[in-house]
Amino acid sequence: MKEYVVKDGKKLKLGFTTGSCATAASKAAATMLLTGEVQEQVRLETPKGILLNLEVEDITSDKESVSCKIIKDGGDDPDATHGMKICATVKKIPFGIEIDGGKGVGRVTKEGLACSVGEAAINPTPRLMIKEALIEVAEKHNYKGGFKVIISADGGEEVAKRTFNPRLGIIGGISILGTSGIVEPMSERALIETIHVEIDSRTSKGEDKLLICPGNYGRDFALREFNIDLETGIKCSNYIGEALDYSVYKGVKRIMLIGHAGKISKVAAGIMNTHSRMADGRKEIFAAHGAMAGATREQVMRIMEATTTDEIDCLLEEMKLKDKVWKTVMDKIVENLKYRIGDQCDIEVMTFTNKGRYIYMTEGARGLIKELED
Repeated sequence: MKEYVVKDGKKLKLGFTTGSCATAASKAAATMLLTGEVQEQVRLETPKGILLNLEVEDITSDKESVSCKIIKDGGDDPDATHGMKICATVKKIPFGIEIDGGKGVGRVTKEGLACSVGEAAINPTPRLMIKEALIEVAEKHNYKGGFKVIISADGGEEVAKRTFNPRLGIIGGISILGTSGIVEPMSERALIETIHVEIDSRTSKGEDKLLICPGNYGRDFALREFNIDLETGIKCSNYIGEALDYSVYKGVKRIMLIGHAGKISKVAAGIMNTHSRMADGRKEIFAAHGAMAGATREQVMRIMEATTTDEIDCLLEEMKLKDKVWKTVMDKIVENLKYRIGDQCDIEVMTFTNKGRYIYMTEGARGLIKELED
């Protein structure tokens, strides 16, 4: 692809989804099946409206079917499926269009996903794209019958281990994904949709209490001190606000938010996207709360000159202000979280430093952690 977007002052190349690959391969294979003519390129209009001209690879055929592959191009996005070959095998059937997954495409084993339990992990938009492409081919060549399509992915079993699929209950391979047909580099939307899928998976099983954490940072500390495994939590990355909003929307009643002080403390300033390029404010937060706790001008200046939250924590301990400052900071964090979610959901918070040293836990946190453990 030659299309680009500009993000953070950088020109980044767009890519196309596994759904676009599967559709293009299906279209090319069906055309060859009906015409007997080799297709070296296939033309595909994506739902986003961007036109793709893709090279067709590894064409094979027999009396009943045609198979071909499209190489996935993730552009400048750090995509686990970049460079994979997505294959479609198409054969004629009397009527209708049947779509299934083959080797390297996962199977759904848990409720709450876009596909039903037992189905191949080929999401609704790619399924629709494939159907529309095959209808187009059939009409163009005056074919009145139907097609059976098997989508497979070279190396999909191994690649899937580097994705969220095992956590979501999708086994045996990757998912065929994409709502726009196009991959935008470092797409926030894609990350947020992944969070939504995880929450969907939990709530579909009737879970109304969730552990939410930015990542696995501090996992050893949490296991050792509280016997809770952060690996089992919803990974919200920097999108704390988005994770909370969607949890409330899905009817979650209680949330345990656990994370490193460097991220969680930002919520005291109402920052719900904690990525450093969006906002920081950690020094300002602790300087203001330090001043309220009685810090001198010189002490406030030392806090403002600190580099990390851990350094600030050490300074507060040295100044004998640690307990007072963390109390008001955490109170403000809880206030802002409750303002975000309203009265539809209860929330408890725990945060810690790099040293794995316990900092602050809201009153009901221990009880909720115990419930999540059970």
